[in-house]
Amino acid sequence: MATGGNLPAATVGLIKIDGPIGPATASYIGRAINVATANNDAALIIELDTPGGLLQSTKEIVQEFYASSVPTVVYVTPPGASAASAGVFITLAANVAAMAPNTSIGAAHPISLGMTGSEEKLDSVMKEKLENYASSFIETIAERRHRNVKWAKSAVVESKATTSEKALAMGVIDLIAKNVPDLLKQMDGLKVDDKTLHTADAQVVDIPMNAWERFSRMFLRPEVMFILMLAVIYGIIGELSSPGAILPGVVGAIALILVLYMSAILPINAAGLALIGLAVALFITDIFAPTHGILTAGGIVAFFLGALMLFNHAGPGFRLSLAYIIPATFLTAAFFIFVVGAGLRAQFKTVQSGKETMLGKTVNALSRIDATSGKVFIEGEYWNAVSETPVEVGQSVEVIGIEGLTLKVKAKSTP
Repeated sequence: MATGGNLPAATVGLIKIDGPIGPATASYIGRAINVATANNDAALIIELDTPGGLLQSTKEIVQEFYASSVPTVVYVTPPGASAASAGVFITLAANVAAMAPNTSIGAAHPISLGMTGSEEKLDSVMKEKLENYASSFIETIAERRHRNVKWAKSAVVESKATTSEKALAMGVIDLIAKNVPDLLKQMDGLKVDDKTLHTADAQVVDIPMNAWERFSRMFLRPEVMFILMLAVIYGIIGELSSPGAILPGVVGAIALILVLYMSAILPINAAGLALIGLAVALFITDIFAPTHGILTAGGIVAFFLGALMLFNHAGPGFRLSLAYIIPATFLTAAFFIFVVGAGLRAQFKTVQSGKETMLGKTVNALSRIDATSGKVFIEGEYWNAVSETPVEVGQSVEVIGIEGLTLKVKAKSTP
């Protein structure tokens, strides 16, 4: 690297990334770079332990590294940690790549959905395109940072992984450090572009996540989006099956807005979404159609496959676990069979209680019934009754109408 002016070392920024790489991670790293720049930090250290993550977020982080005026240091730690998949790209893109002893790096192969039958050739073509893109992307990163290009490409194409000790020997990383103080000592005197690092006595200053970044890290997850999708289904269908309940519809509408927002950020498989929609349609249809549960069985299968496919193109750490899919499938099937089914069927049943059940019933007159007054005993209660044609005591009458608390009757003809 070129020599140049020295970078005064007073402080070094430090952030910790533990878990999948996603939008919240990219936002956090971008803000940390800005904070380190404003503080005139000698460098920004990023402690990393990740199984991988989303390609778009990885690209944003790499671009932030390239644009940063503060030297970026990715330190894979603690012992036992790894920089896998997206973590490989991020580690190689830093100005300084370091690892703790007994850590690993590698296996950055792009994962795509395997298909069979007539779509197998299409899948092979798409797989090749993804490999070529990822391979060229990591190659440009390794070339820019003067690291082992051959190994970087093998991490993508052949899913190669290696230990910290071998990575140092092959020129994949720059340093192996036992801890942050050891890292600062080894970094001291390194030339980064036109700057020389002076970090031996630097003070480490943590840059924690802010409230929004912590919330986003928990919120922008496949599990959360899946639960919100269930809330949309249960809420809206619940409102349709019980008009006027209001609360289910409001909850469903709010959940729908959140799902639409998250779908613009998280990688959704359209086929999985379509299968879940088909499942809901099959559940509803089976409530009215005399199919003896065949459509419900098909809906259960469609819902399970749709949930399974919904995030299958996402990176490691952003896929939906069977621990969510299986219970949600049974819960949704039960919801439609017992709750929605009972509610919708009840709307089409004949009235079995209340005033309306008295219509058409035959009772005896307790007193003379005429156009203005009269009494009958029906459904365990005494009712006022009127009749256009006078009816004598004890004569059978048929209830033909109800006006308030008065029954309209007519004389029952004797067969």
